[in-house]
Amino acid sequence: MDKVRCGWCEKDDLYKKYHDDEWGSPVYDDETIFEFLILESFQAGLSWYTILSKRENFKKAFDHFNYKKIAKYSDKKVEELMQDPGIIRNRLKVLATITNAQRFMEVQKEFGSFSKYIWGFVNGKPIDNKPATLKDVPATTGISDALSKDLKKRGFKFMGSTVVYAHMQATGMVNDHIESCFTRSK
Repeated sequence: MDKVRCGWCEKDDLYKKYHDDEWGSPVYDDETIFEFLILESFQAGLSWYTILSKRENFKKAFDHFNYKKIAKYSDKKVEELMQDPGIIRNRLKVLATITNAQRFMEVQKEFGSFSKYIWGFVNGKPIDNKPATLKDVPATTGISDALSKDLKKRGFKFMGSTVVYAHMQATGMVNDHIESCFTRSK
């Protein structure tokens, strides 16, 4: 018997694996949170599938998402990234990644960890929306609006409310798996 999944992930095995093993599972470690922050910022204006299919290329190009290294990238490194066909070669997004790494570490210093900061917006525990269908899943919420506004105030780039909400979904701050999805009984 086939597993019932959220309809958006039925495209192929890459999508299914991401859905089954990662999407909506709470993430508390700063390294993974940063990875998704960067991937989601590159998604702005593109499909998540495009980003997911290039994830390994991004990982290699961006030093395994090591924010301490990324924060120190030089103009030479930016030019190298702009020549890498395995990633999205958008100069503004590449530069934003460097800025976001720098701001990420500032937040860590202020809060002790980025995880503590970001999870504070949901009182430290996931919000379970229990959507009946994909139509019930919002693109933004009041919380993503507030978090986006705060991130922008802190100097983060490409962190609009839709990007932030997608990040919240990816890192399990919200659970938007439809009610009939098999992951709810895992």
